[in-house]
Amino acid sequence: MKLIVTGATGLVGSEVIRVALRHPAVTSVVAIARKPILAPANAGSESQTSKLQSVVLESWTSPYPETVIRHIRDADACIWALAVTPSQSKDMDFSDVTTICYEYTISGLTNMTAHASKPFRLIYTSGVTVERDQEKTLPFLSEYRLMRGRLENAILDFAKQHHDRGVEITVAKPGGIESPGREAISAPFTSILETFDHTPTVHLSELAAAMIDQCLHGITKEPLWGEDLVEIGQRALSTEDYLR
Repeated sequence: MKLIVTGATGLVGSEVIRVALRHPAVTSVVAIARKPILAPANAGSESQTSKLQSVVLESWTSPYPETVIRHIRDADACIWALAVTPSQSKDMDFSDVTTICYEYTISGLTNMTAHASKPFRLIYTSGVTVERDQEKTLPFLSEYRLMRGRLENAILDFAKQHHDRGVEITVAKPGGIESPGREAISAPFTSILETFDHTPTVHLSELAAAMIDQCLHGITKEPLWGEDLVEIGQRALSTEDYLR
C-alpha cells in the first residue's frame, strides 16, 4: 500500500509514519509537509526507513504542482492528520484556523483523488468533541467544533459524490490521546470526555495502527469512535510495535 500522510510533524502524524514504516504491507509512505520530514528516530530496528518519501508543499489551497503529484500518483490511501488543535486555535485568528483545517483538507482531497488509485481511502483525524449538527448550541469552543463538524460533513459528502471513482472516507474521532512522555490527561478533561459516551482515551500507537488498518483492509465503520480505535489498534499491533 502506498500511503500519504499529512500533519507529519504533529503528534498523530509522526506516529502514523513510525508505525507505517514498521508495517510490511505498507510499501511507501509519502509525508507531505511544509518542511522536509525525516524518519522518526524511535522507529526501531524493524522499520524500513527507505519507504519514506518527504514531499514539501508550500501552497496547500492551490492545485498541487507536478513535483508533488508525481509522489502522490497511484496512492492507495491517505491519513489526514493536519489540523489546528483546540488549544492552538485560541491564539490564532479564526479565519486562519478555518483555512488550515477546512480549506487545506478540501483542496488536498480534490488534488489527491484526481491522481490516486481506485479505491482511494482517506481517514480524517478529528475528535470526539467535534459536532456535525450545525444547529446545536455548544457550551465550549463552539465556533471551532462546529467548523470541524462542517468539514466532516463536507468530506463525507465528497465521498458520496465520488463513490463511482472509488473514494472511501471515514472519520477517526478519539477522545484524549495517551502517549509515553506526554503529560497525563487531567481528571477534569477526562470527565468532560466521558460525557460523550465513548471510550475517553486511546493510546497514540493504537490510534495510528487502527487508521492504517482501515486503509489496508477497508473501512468498516463511520465514524470510528474511541472504542473502535482501541479495538482495531490492539488487534493490529504487536507488543513490540507500541511507542515507548
